[in-house]
Amino acid sequence: MFNNERGFTLVEMLVVLMIISVLIILIVPNISRQTTDVNDKGCEALVSVVEAQTQAFYLEEGSYPSSINDLVREGFIKDNQTTCPNNQSIVVSGDGTVSVR
Repeated sequence: MFNNERGFTLVEMLVVLMIISVLIILIVPNISRQTTDVNDKGCEALVSVVEAQTQAFYLEEGSYPSSINDLVREGFIKDNQTTCPNNQSIVVSGDGTVSVR
């Protein structure tokens, strides 16, 4: 009656599931480590943007901003650009230096 049935056996399915599980176990920790690297590089890029906008502020206003809030208030950066993706705050000092806390 069922002479021509073709399919996977239980053993074959278990082997495939085991291989997929091993791949997931190897890949997931790698992804979480990469997230930290991406956030750090994103922070470096954001600091560069704030430094450039600090110089633009200086060219337009004739003095450096006293804080990062001056850049936000004058429209040089957006409010969400005051902290890095890794939740560190960006600080602008009165002499135009930009740093991360």
